[in-house]
Amino acid sequence: MLDQIHLLAAVTVLGVLEQAYFFLQVIYARRVFGISPPKISGPPEFERIFRAQVNSSEYFPIFLALLWQAGLFFHQGVAAGLGLLYLYARYCYFVGYRTSSSKRLTPIYFGTGILWILIAASALGILHFFLSHYTGLNVLQLLRA
Repeated sequence: MLDQIHLLAAVTVLGVLEQAYFFLQVIYARRVFGISPPKISGPPEFERIFRAQVNSSEYFPIFLALLWQAGLFFHQGVAAGLGLLYLYARYCYFVGYRTSSSKRLTPIYFGTGILWILIAASALGILHFFLSHYTGLNVLQLLRA
């Protein structure tokens, strides 16, 4: 069983580490700009870092759910590869947003596209499972014939 989920687990750990990095960047920015919690406003430089971290953490549960569904029902390798691309897009988003709000757009569009692909892979995989499990219809065998 573990050989069927090890790539998904590795991408999950990388995602958690990325989130931790984003959290640490907010803590560092709070110190640099002298902004104590619970305040969330300050200079634009701080607010961009704070928003980039919050936006990334809001999308993280969606990403994890889609990563695991696509990996379990569609293909672990494809899902893990897409997961790595998504994490890279999120990193580029964070770095871009930190410098300028306009530099966040390309990475967020790319990351959103990856999420849509994960949604499609999840839906196809789950549909295939339902069809084969409940009706005995194996779409993959029909396509090969």
